[in-house]
Amino acid sequence: MAVPLDELLRPGRAALVTCECQNGVLGEPAVFPALAEAARKAELVQHIGRLTAAARAAGAPVLHCTALRRADGRGAGGNARLFAAAARAAVPLTPGSDAAALHPGIGADPADLVLPRLHGLGPFQDTGLATVLRNLGARTVVCVGVSLNVALLELVLGAVGAGFRAVVVRDAVAGTPPEYAEAVLRHTLALTATLADTAAVADCWAAQAS
Repeated sequence: MAVPLDELLRPGRAALVTCECQNGVLGEPAVFPALAEAARKAELVQHIGRLTAAARAAGAPVLHCTALRRADGRGAGGNARLFAAAARAAVPLTPGSDAAALHPGIGADPADLVLPRLHGLGPFQDTGLATVLRNLGARTVVCVGVSLNVALLELVLGAVGAGFRAVVVRDAVAGTPPEYAEAVLRHTLALTATLADTAAVADCWAAQAS
């Protein structure tokens, strides 16, 4: 039986987690330009900005999971074509660089938590994310960001595998090509998470904040 959205998002039980919402991922220039373009067309930054504001107002924790790569490549994996492509990218996500920083349309509040990683396919890969979420009292992970091809998909499946309920905000995620991203939502994530849109989630948190 499906759990109602307001129950999933009730105060003290839900956290918003953004995935790779960085200048060098969503901005221009970008590590993967096609992904950045898909996110732009979907107005991803605007939707995530609305959600982060709504979460903070409702007292829900906001966590930002970022991907980094040292200039010398130390600590990074080399066992997948994706990693090789990232190593060749003209926009390196070097720690401390503008490209690695959170996109200004989303930004980080002082109360937010930022969990970076140097390796792996997604946020649950040795970042401490599961432990931090439990320490915050979260039982539901609200997932936004990129990409539905790999990292965002790992975030959702990792959350469910770690025992959390997952909510995927379908107009606040993106992948390439867009028709593939839609297929992932319909045929994979709909089986493992609750799908909702930005307005529904933001309105739910607004009602809780009032």
